[in-house]
Formats: sequence, C-alpha cells, structure tokens
Amino acid sequence: MGCEMTLADPFGREVTGLRIAITARCNMSCLYCHHEGEEGTSHGCEISADEIVKVISAGASLGVRRVKITGGEPLMRGDLEEILGRLPGGLEVSLTTNGTLLAGRAGPLAEAGLRRVNVSLDSLNPQVYSQITGGREEDLARAIAGIDGALEAGLLPVKVNMVVLKENEGEVWDMVEFVRDRGAILQLIELLDRPGRGIGGEIAGIEAALEGRADEIVTRDMHRRRKYFLCGAEVEVVRPMDNTQFCAHCNRLRVTSDGRLKPCLLRNDNLVDLAGADLEETKRRIEKAVGLRSPYFCGKDETLPEAGR
Repeated sequence: MGCEMTLADPFGREVTGLRIAITARCNMSCLYCHHEGEEGTSHGCEISADEIVKVISAGASLGVRRVKITGGEPLMRGDLEEILGRLPGGLEVSLTTNGTLLAGRAGPLAEAGLRRVNVSLDSLNPQVYSQITGGREEDLARAIAGIDGALEAGLLPVKVNMVVLKENEGEVWDMVEFVRDRGAILQLIELLDRPGRGIGGEIAGIEAALEGRADEIVTRDMHRRRKYFLCGAEVEVVRPMDNTQFCAHCNRLRVTSDGRLKPCLLRNDNLVDLAGADLEETKRRIEKAVGLRSPYFCGKDETLPEAGR
C-alpha cells in the first residue's frame, strides 16, 4: 500500500480517511439521522461489492490509511464479510452500526479483517430506545448483545455512541456505568439540531459535570475533542460539526451509497461520480474530489471561496 503518498486539499488538509456508505437501507429510523448527507439527493443503484473494493483500493494506493464503513445500516448487506476479505492489507477498517444485527456476525467480521466498531446506543430504557430509534423495544437487547459480541470478538476499542437528546439526557451517568462495566468507550454526541425541531439535549452542563468528576482530561488533536477518564470509564464529548475545529481538522473523503465521491457531508453540489471508472480513473476522480474540498464552516477571520461557505 502506497502510504508514502499523501492527498491534500487546497487548504492543506491531508486526506487519510475514507468514509463509505455501503447501503442507504436501514432497519431503524432514528430521530436525528442525517443519512450521511445523502438526504434530498437522487439515489441510483446500491454500490456494488466490486465498486466498494475498487474505491477503497484506489484510496489506499493514494495514502488513505483508515476506512469507516457506514450506511444506512451496513449490516443490512450480507456480503460485508466478503468485501472485507478483498480489501488491501494495512488498512484500519472500522464499522458504525446500530448493533441490532451485530451479535452473530461480530466474529466472522473480525476474521474477515474488521478492526473495531462504533455502536449507536441512545438509551438503556426500552421505551425511550424505541421512541428515539423507531425500532421495537426488544431491539435494545439485540443492540446490547451486539456490543457484547463485538467485545468478545476483539473488535476493540468498542465505542458506544450516544446522541444527547431531551429524551435521554438524564441517562448519561447510567451509560457511563454501562461502558465502565464492559471496558467500552462512551462518545456523547451533541446534536446538530435543525431549526424548529428542538430535540437536542443540553450537553454543556453534562460536560461541566464530567470535568468536575474526571480523574484525567485529555484533548485529542482531531477536532480538539475532550476525553474524560472517570474511575475506569472513558468518555469523549463530540461537539457538532458546525464549528471551525471540525472543518479545520477534517481528514475524510466520503463515498455515497450509490457510488459517488462526496467531498463534504453538508454539500451536494460538488459530487464526483465513480460510474464507469476503472482503478486508474478512480484514482484520478479521488484526486479531483480532494481538490474540491473546502471547510464548510470557518472562523470569522478566515477567507474561503464563496462555494465553501
């Protein structure tokens, strides 16, 4: 794999990660879902296994080192293990999932090359879980079984993603105990709320409480996120993407579920189609997409092209 190569956009941000939605299908309908930025776009056919392997291989040859597989719910696809087995070596491949289909597949996925997982778990109360996810109350047990299966399979670290909402903000400390008991990591995600919805929880007070209780606080380089260590529990606070740090440190290029390169989560006017491209042409289109990247949010003293605002 050509790790000596680097991809950098016009703003000097190196692209080392590829986030690829392998399906738009999902067995949940979460209140906060942003559909990987594909909402409102016209979808074609679902990206094929061959196309997935090709774009990841092309990215790896250009210096991509990390691949995040998403959806929809990526475990809706039955060929994920086959896809993983065909990827080039040396990549750190992770998966984001709601966990309800994970328990029985965690072992085979690990054997096929998956390294780690992020599992969405927004409540430990079956009724609240159903209200947030649109799933059934019994799906909560399936999601927890998926987390336990991932831990047993060695897909480490297992990160538990909790979007803080009005419905679940009172459960944060229960979730801290949940991850402490299992040796997982809790990510508290502040919702990028939309006007008129008002469903986001109040995270500032939660973070202040974390700071007061923490034995240690570490600020990560990526997006300047803060990690709190509390008597064996590890909690990371993920601020919404509408901040300058998120954009300034963005190192990802996205691939949509219908096979298009997406330079920015929040834009759909600069997509690069991968249809009909062989491996070499796929590399060129990746380079073109990287050249179209610009920070969507920037500081007041920064000057960006109009299209990047």
